[in-house]
Amino acid sequence: MSSLSTHVLDATRGAPATEVRVLLFDAAGTELASAVTDADGRIAGLGGELAAGLYRLRFDTGPYFAGQGMETFYPEVTVAFTIAEPRHYHVPILLSPFAYSTYRGS
Repeated sequence: MSSLSTHVLDATRGAPATEVRVLLFDAAGTELASAVTDADGRIAGLGGELAAGLYRLRFDTGPYFAGQGMETFYPEVTVAFTIAEPRHYHVPILLSPFAYSTYRGS
């Protein structure tokens, strides 16, 4: 079984994105878990123990940017990823109102 964490960084402010709601879905689209980023923009554990398979993280970015008084082109960001072997997976995003990027962290 594997574990999952995430981190959201706001590139426009150069700071962690706090209070961003993040939802975890399995390949069938069933919601498995949800949480909100902490003061450091992190969610340490999301979904408990996860088996191998395809998953999706949805970051609800619209409310976050609205709270910053900013419009955004991406009201949500969805990242699909595969868990292939038992280990810890970290899926961060770097976010701005008009762009985002992600990578497999450690």
